[in-house]
Amino acid sequence: MKRIRFQQGSLRLYERAAGDRAWEYRWYETQLDGTRRRRSSLIGSLQEYPTEAAAQKAVAALRVNINAETPRTQIDAISFSTLTQHYREKEMCEGAGKTFATIRTNEGYLNLWVLPRWASYRLKDVKAVAVEEWLRSLPLANGSKAKIRNLMHAIFNHAVRWEWHDRNPITQVRQSAKRQRIPVVLNIEQLKSLLEYLKEPGKTAVLLDILTGLRISELLALKWSDVNFEKLELNVTRSIALQRVGPCKTEASQKPVPLDPELAGALLMWRRQSPYPMDDDWLFASPASKGQLPYWSFSLFRVYVRPALKAAEITGKVGWHTFRHSYATILKSHGEDVKTVQELMRHANSSVTLNLYAQAVTDINRSAQSKVARLVFGQESESPK
Repeated sequence: MKRIRFQQGSLRLYERAAGDRAWEYRWYETQLDGTRRRRSSLIGSLQEYPTEAAAQKAVAALRVNINAETPRTQIDAISFSTLTQHYREKEMCEGAGKTFATIRTNEGYLNLWVLPRWASYRLKDVKAVAVEEWLRSLPLANGSKAKIRNLMHAIFNHAVRWEWHDRNPITQVRQSAKRQRIPVVLNIEQLKSLLEYLKEPGKTAVLLDILTGLRISELLALKWSDVNFEKLELNVTRSIALQRVGPCKTEASQKPVPLDPELAGALLMWRRQSPYPMDDDWLFASPASKGQLPYWSFSLFRVYVRPALKAAEITGKVGWHTFRHSYATILKSHGEDVKTVQELMRHANSSVTLNLYAQAVTDINRSAQSKVARLVFGQESESPK
């Protein structure tokens, strides 16, 4: 039996017809009849890769693809850096189901933390205990450490799937995601006080967030066509992050959201004031983009919400997610069962499966949301019994 060899291939710099110089990678490909044929691929210009080392780094993932049929014993020298580059090309892209925000976040974790520490390690040299101790040493919150751990786990799963490694060492890495600080939750009086100081469009945006618990990426991605004033529902079908529109965080997030009648009235009033009231316009379209995009979340918060927080004398670390936390807390404190709260928050977990998404809004959910709305609009002041 003919031995299968691991191909390193060759990299050369050549003159192109355009007058510039470019890197070309060459290797042999075995044909169906057993003969070998020389193949080549353009890697990039000398301007893109000014050194051979930079070009070799770009070639690494291609080299692994070429040697995909090579026995694992001959590719033990694959580094974590090469594996990561291959994972980026195959899995960490929007075509593979990852959102733009997720890709940007993962790239940040890789470039700032993971690769500086593990890039040069061979796959077999990455050990669970060493990774665990390294995670403990990072000056990050537990949630961020857990995300890094899960990202490394996904990368090694990729290696196992491509049969470049026989196990995932990150499976044995322990890393808690438990919060080190309890998030700020605003009570009804604080929320009402805040709303008094808010100006449009910040007032309607915060009111909508308080009474629906939408993630800010979902709230800013709403268009007027998503508001069903007749059925009193919001259809959440997209999200936006870094001004890139994409799918919602989970499929459960796409369930319709009940719309309290008074909240619907507030939205209708804002629509009459808004310079962008057409069905295909964003609810909170940014004048800076002439309505082509919604406000940036931090811009809307800085210009409208932060001054109102200061005027209302509300302290602590308050952000858009504070309103989501507050909504869930108020629901629970007024006796709503866990299932109702879960559906209103549109959380996905082991008990919330695909058969729940896109269901009609139930009377129980609508009633629960309306209780919070009555409190916020000041029509109910007594404490729950």
